Amino acid sequence: MAYSEKVMDHFANPRNVGEMPDADGIGEVGNPKCGDIMKMYIKVKDDTITDVSFKTFGCGAAIATSSMATELVKGKSITDALTLTNKAVMEALDGLPPVKVHCSVLAEQAIKAALSDYYKRQGIDPEPIVGTIPECEECSFEEG
Repeated sequence: MAYSEKVMDHFANPRNVGEMPDADGIGEVGNPKCGDIMKMYIKVKDDTITDVSFKTFGCGAAIATSSMATELVKGKSITDALTLTNKAVMEALDGLPPVKVHCSVLAEQAIKAALSDYYKRQGIDPEPIVGTIPECEECSFEEG
């Protein structure tokens, strides 16, 4: 399984790592069963994401996609951040192996979960704006 230089760089030197105690929104996605858990923190001012950070428990691709997702939304409007797709995260990293695509999906969902939490804290129903955040498809398996 070959990773791009950008994936390796974001894994070895992740950007925006750490908890944000004064976050305006926190989103956590993933599942301990599959081993990838992402937690995103955002600060919002005037409908702009002024700061973003993450804590991820998972593989190198999970860390790299978390790092890249934070870079892609930092300084952007909430409206722009809501358009972030896993495809955009993968393209910014020059691709991911097929078995690691779910990491980019989790990164997209973590940003949306943080935005959803932000709206809830504002007393606004997030579902009409953010939509529903589905369970991780890679994580939804039955134990046998």
